[in-house]
Amino acid sequence: MNGTVYDEFKINDGRKVILRPAKWEDLDDFLEFINALVEEGAYIGKNRKVTREEEIDWLAHHLANVEKGRAISVVADVDGKAIGNSEVGKGMEGNNHVGFLGIAISRDYRGLGIDLRMMETLIRESKDAGLKLLVLDVAARNDRANHLYRKVGFRDAGTIPKMMLIRDEYLDVTKMYLEL
Repeated sequence: MNGTVYDEFKINDGRKVILRPAKWEDLDDFLEFINALVEEGAYIGKNRKVTREEEIDWLAHHLANVEKGRAISVVADVDGKAIGNSEVGKGMEGNNHVGFLGIAISRDYRGLGIDLRMMETLIRESKDAGLKLLVLDVAARNDRANHLYRKVGFRDAGTIPKMMLIRDEYLDVTKMYLEL
């Protein structure tokens, strides 16, 4: 997967965005990225900062799953820095036709179309991998994310009250799906 480029495009200010799989060299960017998301109270299901050791463990597991074909990884890279991370993890026996999607973008890069291109790439790569269904969880009040998911074709499956706890507040979570 090293050297793979899914897409390249420019954002409004002229900077080039490269969509590619994750790599070991992303470790420090990912650690900074996840902790910035935690700090801002983003809807990522984490309430505390991650240690370097925890991020090493996560990245090792993630890269192993990609290597084994158990996950699809799409990273947004601007000027050599990972500013967005997403993945589709394949289900286990009995639902291995299903992909579980997660995506996050650094605050300074939201609203520039990067998230849309990442979603389109995840959908295309999921189809190419033979998946038949994508599912995701999103905080019901995360209007920007909900809009993006609906824009690429996801549909609501239902809302579960108080499923997520962020900064001592329980949030409703909407389950969404996309048939491929």
